[in-house]
Amino acid sequence: MLPTLRETQLFSNKLGMHGEANVDFLPMTTIYMVNYWLMKSEPHVYSWEQLVTDGSTHWDGVRNYQARNIMRDKMAVGDFVLFYHSNCKPPHVAGVAKVCKEGYPDFTAQNVDSKYFDPKATPDNPRWMMVDIEPISALDSIDLPDMRANGDLEGMPLLQRGQRLSVQPVSSEHFSIVCSMGGVDADEIFRLSS
Repeated sequence: MLPTLRETQLFSNKLGMHGEANVDFLPMTTIYMVNYWLMKSEPHVYSWEQLVTDGSTHWDGVRNYQARNIMRDKMAVGDFVLFYHSNCKPPHVAGVAKVCKEGYPDFTAQNVDSKYFDPKATPDNPRWMMVDIEPISALDSIDLPDMRANGDLEGMPLLQRGQRLSVQPVSSEHFSIVCSMGGVDADEIFRLSS
């Protein structure tokens, strides 16, 4: 069985007296593999500048099951996020953030005073999840038209027709290209985040 994307299992076998493997001792080590994401926020709702001021935030209010599943099942501490301003002219990537807390129930779903209230959400079945992110580096604004014009970004989910998910995957190659377009080398992002 192949290891999952999230884990690589390393096994050490003790050798017995005659060289046969003794599998009584099988320690498992997890090697973390960084993933990359794009998260959309309307700047009048929550902007990159606000994230920088706050130092970190919880990403609440996601009410799409596919985006919820990404936050619940796939995002992990240390993953990188392209912070994207949507519903503005022009839409653009404003900075790079990092996941600093893995998925947990979105408390706004159970708050009757919240615009994100969901009467079906309960403590036993919270339905909606969120993660926490923190800013790593601002980027020179990378406008959507400039991204569309860059042939090296072909296949990036953001640029595909009908792609409206507020949380979506980004390949490591596309992440590096976008960072470069924003004036920061991806290696610098890694250095800043450690």
